[in-house]
Amino acid sequence: MRTQLLLSAALPLAGMALLSACQSEKKNTKKPFNIVYIMTDDHTAQMMSCYDTRYAHTPNLDRIAQDGVLFSNSYVANSLSGPSRACMVTGKHSHKNGFYDNTNCVFDNTQQTFPKLLQKAGYQTALVGKWHLESLPTGFDYWEIVPGQGSYYNPSFITQENDTIRKHGYLTNIITDMSIDWMENQRDKEKPFCILIHHKAQHRNWMADTCNLAFYEDKTFPIPETYYDDYKGRKAAAAQEMSIIKDMDLVYDLKMIGAEGKADLKQAYLGMLGRMDSAQRAAWDKFYDPIIKDFKKQHLTGKALAEWKFQRYMRDYLKTLKSLDDNVGRVLDYLDKAGLSENTLVVYTSDQGFYMGEHGWFDKRFMYEESFRTPLVMRLPGGKKGTIDQMVQNIDYAPTFLELAGAPIPDDIQGVSLLPLLKGENPENWRTSLYYHYYEFPAEHSVKRHYGVKKDQYKLIHFYNDIDEWELYDLEKDPHELNNIYGNPDYQEVTDQMMHEMDSLQIMYDDPIRLKYKKHNSLAE
Repeated sequence: MRTQLLLSAALPLAGMALLSACQSEKKNTKKPFNIVYIMTDDHTAQMMSCYDTRYAHTPNLDRIAQDGVLFSNSYVANSLSGPSRACMVTGKHSHKNGFYDNTNCVFDNTQQTFPKLLQKAGYQTALVGKWHLESLPTGFDYWEIVPGQGSYYNPSFITQENDTIRKHGYLTNIITDMSIDWMENQRDKEKPFCILIHHKAQHRNWMADTCNLAFYEDKTFPIPETYYDDYKGRKAAAAQEMSIIKDMDLVYDLKMIGAEGKADLKQAYLGMLGRMDSAQRAAWDKFYDPIIKDFKKQHLTGKALAEWKFQRYMRDYLKTLKSLDDNVGRVLDYLDKAGLSENTLVVYTSDQGFYMGEHGWFDKRFMYEESFRTPLVMRLPGGKKGTIDQMVQNIDYAPTFLELAGAPIPDDIQGVSLLPLLKGENPENWRTSLYYHYYEFPAEHSVKRHYGVKKDQYKLIHFYNDIDEWELYDLEKDPHELNNIYGNPDYQEVTDQMMHEMDSLQIMYDDPIRLKYKKHNSLAE
């Protein structure tokens, strides 16, 4: 009898325990993380206020960093739009993914990419905006891309049906509208998703939305310390054609219609204006006509003209950035409203950095810090908050997304998953150096081909092809990279160490350039 009572009493308790276990199991079963990857073109870290407060105010981009992490040592493998995108989507350096430059390459869209691997893992994938890889996207359940660079006003889009359609409005707004619409109305909400939101902004020629034209007109920006760089001891830097003073076009870049400009660039700008509707053009002319009139009246020359060009460049860039930041805020607000923030990794980055007057330049391409470095902020729910100081590179994005999705990372991917860093871990044996290789020469802006290696304190660069020049920088003593110390006997030991590091990385990444320049490669096979 007592046994029966004990058994009877135990049965409800066992049932409750079983129910509790089931509930616990259910509670601990998390949905797979979604991935929202936002990438801009030519947005540099010094123009993002969570990195640098001198110029820009980017409250929405800063939201991602405040709620997540900021990577303080984030870099690209090749500082050029198409090649950088190819590195990102494949997780491999340019010599492995086959897309070296924007002039001669077509991306092999049959090769392995992380969107294809995410699809195999059960993800829906989407791409909206700038692709710039010459071949049509593959590995996406949905995509619409702008042809080439795209147009800021009333842009054209290539659809999955291979039609080209034109949409009315400002491109940054349109890309955001399309991305939110896909997340809200077009995807299968039973599946995890990954969407790549690729903006044209901040690409040349920085045409702001009409509602933002008046911003920053009352602000005068400090001239960079290196604006009047004389490039002493740096032959490749002296040979470039990306000078604000000499090469930035008054019409195409700075909108001074009626001023002297290169004929081809002037016609390109007039074509951009021709895409505007009457209201857009009226607002544009109302703003710029007085500036053009005043500019012609001043007859600026020399230093006065050089610094006037810098101020106009900065204002146009920041106005374009205002729209970008607002639209990033729209995406973040949508994720909150839709209940997606708690299981979505949000990533913001650019395809590379950009010069904002440093060394007197605009554009990118060089391995110097301003273009080699790229902004990167991520927000992983439940993950680390704060700053991550480890060296990371854009070849790391692909394995990060794959590991987050629980998908296998193929052995041929050359990047390393950032997920342990995002979780607050401190992995042993994290990389202490980065490899870089730029190929697009001869081409626009005349930046010589070069490869190099960066460690915490030093950077070694070899410019090759039509020249044979080496540069070595002590980044602690010379953060602006003005003093080339290659060949300085006081740095011979450092030079040897950096040469050895470069050799090691070229072998590890299997860059065939090491076979061409064997005389410098102590480890070359």
